[in-house]
Amino acid sequence: MNKVYAVGIGPGDAAFMTEAARAALAASDVICGYTVYVDLIQPLFPQKVFYATPMMQEMKRCRWALETAKQGKTVAMVCSGDSGVYGMAGLLLQLAEAYEDIEIEVVCGVTAAVSGAAVLGAPIGHDFCVISLSDLLTPWDLIEERLRCAAKGDFIVCLYNPKSKKRTEHLGRACEILLEEKSPDTVCGWVKQIGRKGQESNIIALSALADEPIDMFTTVWVGSSMTKVCAGRMVTPRGYENGGRLAMPGGHEGGGRIAMLSGYEGGGRAMPGGHENAGKMSAAQEYEYK
Repeated sequence: MNKVYAVGIGPGDAAFMTEAARAALAASDVICGYTVYVDLIQPLFPQKVFYATPMMQEMKRCRWALETAKQGKTVAMVCSGDSGVYGMAGLLLQLAEAYEDIEIEVVCGVTAAVSGAAVLGAPIGHDFCVISLSDLLTPWDLIEERLRCAAKGDFIVCLYNPKSKKRTEHLGRACEILLEEKSPDTVCGWVKQIGRKGQESNIIALSALADEPIDMFTTVWVGSSMTKVCAGRMVTPRGYENGGRLAMPGGHEGGGRIAMLSGYEGGGRAMPGGHENAGKMSAAQEYEYK
């Protein structure tokens, strides 16, 4: 059918795979992907033809998928989590420009930031960002800059690829950078082998995070200043419990408004660039902070 699906299969267990992902795999003649991910789904589709390559062969894998689709086959390129989050969807679309007659369909999946968060509780209940600590494709100085910006913005930070056999110091350095802005008591959590056999998790303080047994199959969450432990679970409040006010650390309240990190004054005035707002927000605006 001259088609390639970029399929996110979720964290690994079949229970986390979406119906759309299952349908795409069922409709495919050939399924290809990184060896670990192919091994996870092969028992679900034993009748299919599989093609697997090891790490660092992403270009070869995607070109193979496109060349196979060019022969009239329907191919599924599988990725863990979501195929568009550090996955193959982008690369397939880039390479597909040279294959005019091939259709690419991206099938979303459940990424680790979401599936692992559910294991810990509700750590990403407010603004968060995702940063990969792998410097194989991104310069480390740029990763450091992004970590500093996230810490200054008081974001919840979800860290992908925190450690590997070769990258043993990256997580420790990331913790040092985050501690420049965040409290040592900041609530953090990690989940290893999300949705797979041998799943483990823990909730600890940022000061202890670097010493935890974390590897390349682990995802890490570093809380914001509002993140706390509730009944043994990691939780970042959205603000509903404050009756329409977003309670900020240190006892500050928004008075029915959001206190912006960029320095906006909440008194109905003092907007950036010298503009002033003589009136206050309407009740609808005050409570529409989702």
